[in-house]
Amino acid sequence: MSKGIIGKKLGMTSVFAPDGRMVPVTVVQAGPCVVTQVKRAATDGYDALQIGFGTRRAKRVSRPQQGHLARSGGARPEVLREVPVDQPAEYRPGQQIGADLFAVGERVDVTGTTKGRGFAGVIKRHGFHRGPKTHGSKNVRPPGSIGCSAWPSRVIKGKKMPGHYGHVRQTVRNLEIVDIRPEENLLLIRGAIPGPGQGLVMIRKPKFAK
Repeated sequence: MSKGIIGKKLGMTSVFAPDGRMVPVTVVQAGPCVVTQVKRAATDGYDALQIGFGTRRAKRVSRPQQGHLARSGGARPEVLREVPVDQPAEYRPGQQIGADLFAVGERVDVTGTTKGRGFAGVIKRHGFHRGPKTHGSKNVRPPGSIGCSAWPSRVIKGKKMPGHYGHVRQTVRNLEIVDIRPEENLLLIRGAIPGPGQGLVMIRKPKFAK
């Protein structure tokens, strides 16, 4: 069984649980993904699927990529990823994988790229407290002293400083699938996931899931 699928974050909303509770969910378009390559332990050293998501214009696909994708029926996916599988013989190039790969109530790990916020100070980036705004203070938003005294008289490696904030790969684990709408390839996942709207995400079954 395939253990992952590529998706697109559409946004957040809320649904009502059977007991009347309102549950915040993230709506993800999970697939459809096309199998572009089947990798086997005998030939490649491991069992996995290469799957593609989205559609790219023909002129944006290089000739080597066209040859590689020819076995999958001429698909032109926008992004390619690999997911591990237990039985690669059950799949073939060109096969479609959709949201019905998962079940309601199942737990998944979601990986995405967080929103990029550019250069940020220590208050926004690390949650530092500001200094006083009265009594002549000139240290309101700067980080304050960053170095040591006479020894070791240097800035310790890893010191929290201003810098680039966001746009990093992040995984949120053990999220619950609240609802599945296979006819639209939609997954409703409880809580928030990394990334902006329309951002690409990878949805995987937990590594040690039963």
